[in-house]
Amino acid sequence: MEDAKKIKDIVKEKYGKIAEQSNEENKSSCCGSGPSIISSCCGDGTIDYSVFADDYTQKQGYVADADLGLGCGLPTDFAAIKTGDTVVDLGSGAGNDAFVARSIVGEEGKVIGIDMTPAMIEKANRNKEKLGYKNIEFHLAEIESTPLDDNSVDVVVSNCVLNLSPEKEKAFNEINRILNPGAHFCVSDIVLKGELPAVLKRSAEMYAGCVSGALQQEEYLGIIKKTGFEKVEIKKSKKINLPEQILKEYLDEQELIKFKKNEIGIFSVTVVGYKA
Repeated sequence: MEDAKKIKDIVKEKYGKIAEQSNEENKSSCCGSGPSIISSCCGDGTIDYSVFADDYTQKQGYVADADLGLGCGLPTDFAAIKTGDTVVDLGSGAGNDAFVARSIVGEEGKVIGIDMTPAMIEKANRNKEKLGYKNIEFHLAEIESTPLDDNSVDVVVSNCVLNLSPEKEKAFNEINRILNPGAHFCVSDIVLKGELPAVLKRSAEMYAGCVSGALQQEEYLGIIKKTGFEKVEIKKSKKINLPEQILKEYLDEQELIKFKKNEIGIFSVTVVGYKA
């Protein structure tokens, strides 16, 4: 539990700093959707981290001020959200996916964002107030323990957040608890194929980056099934090629050669699962 708290504190600190920066500064400092200079989140070198983020700019409901370039997929594309649904976005940040979901559920539906970083909740609420939306709520809470009722949600989405959680089984149990019977989740996350060098997993900076909290793909899917979900399916998989600059920060020459030779895979996957 102590290690879990430490990791969460690191993530909260890093994403709090991101939220406090301007939108343009965010996109140039951490896992952005454009050419990125990563100095505060994913290492100290100058690298292009655009390989993680997908483009939201053409999506209905897109709000530029809510797009901090921190995702690794487009979960709303595969979430089968319907008009009138109640949708929960876990790790909602400044509200990017929540606002896209709101454009689908319409005035009849409801969107609830959950984030553990106060600065992110403040930024999301400022964005909501500018837009005048009445059917979106943002709550300060951890994704493993939300303030939501049992069996109260139609769809849960999340974008590159569960991989950061040190308590993934607890998080998926929470998703199962809040979903209505027969309802589903759709999450985009980072997973691994092959063993990531231990030095990368140990790096506190990388925990708040995008990779080190990730599990092997089969282990990740196993947790989802263990927590009671059925019809679990990967809807999209995209290989992530980490820039050599960032690898050199954490691996010496021999480790780097071994890393490449073993063809270690880092993937963005979008996964759907249904509550029994």
